[in-house]
Amino acid sequence: MRRLSLAGRIKERIGNMVLAKRSSDNQLTLPQAVVELLGPADVYAVICEEGRIVITPISSSAASAVRSRLEEQGLREEEGLREEEVVDAVRWARQA
Repeated sequence: MRRLSLAGRIKERIGNMVLAKRSSDNQLTLPQAVVELLGPADVYAVICEEGRIVITPISSSAASAVRSRLEEQGLREEEGLREEEVVDAVRWARQA
């Protein structure tokens, strides 16, 4: 039996592309087929990469670790965060 990458499983299940429409308040609804393959998550990491939006589900424990790390550094989302600060906190949480 061959093992497919996550991208391969998504492509096999739903084809090359699924469209998501942006609402007037900048919200996207994830297609059900994508959620079924990835599993539900309450928090997603969102980055822009080479003209693409990359959305990665984050486990609730990892999200809590990132928030804790940011708070330890005196950084609050309400006050605005720089991308580098979030990336550093995510790296730290992944190593923990």
